[in-house]
Amino acid sequence: MRALQFSVNTPKFIAAKSLKPFLGNRVFFKGPVKTTKLVDIPEPQLPAQEWVKIQTIYCGFCGSDLNLMLLHDSPTASPFTSFPCVTGHEIVGKIIDTGERVDGFKVGDIVAVNPGLGCETRGIAERCPSCRTGRPSNCENFARGNLQPGMFTGINSSINGGFAPFMVAHQSQLFKIPKGLSLESAAMTEPLAVALQTVFDNFPTPGDKALVIGGGVIGNLIIQSLRALSPKCHISVIEPSPYAADLAIKMGAGEIIAWKQVFRQSSDVTGATIHKPMLGSDILMGGFNRIYDTVGSSFTLNMSLRLLAAFGTLSVVGIGREVKIDLTPLWLKLQTVKGVYGYGLVTYEGKERHVFDVALEFMTSGRIDAEALVTHKFKLEDYLDMIEVNMNKGKHKAVKTLVSFV
Repeated sequence: MRALQFSVNTPKFIAAKSLKPFLGNRVFFKGPVKTTKLVDIPEPQLPAQEWVKIQTIYCGFCGSDLNLMLLHDSPTASPFTSFPCVTGHEIVGKIIDTGERVDGFKVGDIVAVNPGLGCETRGIAERCPSCRTGRPSNCENFARGNLQPGMFTGINSSINGGFAPFMVAHQSQLFKIPKGLSLESAAMTEPLAVALQTVFDNFPTPGDKALVIGGGVIGNLIIQSLRALSPKCHISVIEPSPYAADLAIKMGAGEIIAWKQVFRQSSDVTGATIHKPMLGSDILMGGFNRIYDTVGSSFTLNMSLRLLAAFGTLSVVGIGREVKIDLTPLWLKLQTVKGVYGYGLVTYEGKERHVFDVALEFMTSGRIDAEALVTHKFKLEDYLDMIEVNMNKGKHKAVKTLVSFV
């Protein structure tokens, strides 16, 4: 079968990075040191009797896929990946085969796949602390067990991701798609789960002032999650793209804050006081109670701490490069900075549930409109066009792109 494969080693990494100033991003997709290409690989077989085989219907193209292909990821994560790998982790598909010990799923079921590869998927009987608390996406054993290293399906050489017509998944990774939910919406289950988990982990109270930095896919879904879970909080957004900004307002944001007027407008929204240091950027006393930074750059993180109120919490959603941060606001205002990665069990309406189930419920009931973010679909062989669209979203008015196998 044809599949979209990513592969890199140390010599290729050095060569591609050295050639990028002269050849631009095309060095990663064309020529002798390209990181990404279509390949022919065998159809996967069930690795154990608790697994199912899935025929892929849709797989979303994530910003993290693009960062991987462009070699933007920190080498710190390299012990928890293995190459070559077939990418793609935002998956909806149909079960076409099941192992003898699969319980609760059958051939013909349409499922979303939680791509996390924790202890259970790796055949490790003694669960790590993260897996025991219902957060296997933050497993301590990503480099152990019956699979090659890899935090999730799509960066693991043992099992291929969703940019292929067939894949396998452990039964613990599966969530049935409710009747009446469109397949395009179902393909958004994984990114919506990220957004919902972000809000559950940094939950605003009524009257809180929340700021979302970045109005792309995850930023927009955080806006919708905030509106669904805490309708009485106020939501501001920083997003330079007019198209994405208009969509953010449509989905529930109160206003768009301009980059060049960020401190004045933030002061107007929150009632904070602006202070000017001898050198450097302004700082607010007062400010936003909750900030969700989907960019994760040095600029946005430093700005976030300066805009965040005393005792406020900053969720670092965006996965950027190494950053340099002035920690003065952190200690001066007793702030909390939370990492954001993956998803798991949450308490919702007094019951413990997996956030994937909450995501599917919210989309089915219409409380969150994830399908509205799906703007483009591509066949697998058109992956270069898809990548070009994702590198120039404003030009193409693109939000979420899907690879379609239907």
